[in-house]
Amino acid sequence: MEKRATETISLQDQDGHIEPVPISEGGHKPEPEMDQLSNILKAFNDQFGSIEWKDVDRIRKVIAQEIPAKVAADGAFQNAKKGSDRQNARIEHDKALQRVVAGFLADHTELFKQFQDNHSFRRWLEDSIFAVNYSQPPAG
Repeated sequence: MEKRATETISLQDQDGHIEPVPISEGGHKPEPEMDQLSNILKAFNDQFGSIEWKDVDRIRKVIAQEIPAKVAADGAFQNAKKGSDRQNARIEHDKALQRVVAGFLADHTELFKQFQDNHSFRRWLEDSIFAVNYSQPPAG
């Protein structure tokens, strides 16, 4: 990259006005189809029902409710979701999920161990939680 020229742009000192974005015309994003809680739990049971969890009902609640809520509230993920593309939002989401799951280490050692050691479980959890959180409007 090289700098070829420098230009000075002068603007008039006056109040500007921007027209609102028309909402009656085309060009909007279709509402994404969200996985229902029951679909997430069914997928969890189908893929990971053979894991011998000590408290499977508690793990289901953590995966379906607590983890998505904590990841959705993560500031870095929210900023990426608002101001970046899907790929960068996904990167920040996965980092936020790592932090959230690490926070469960003391209370849910089994969950943390599966997340760290079981690649298919980790990928499924990343994909499921991202699908739920990315389709929701940004908080704030």
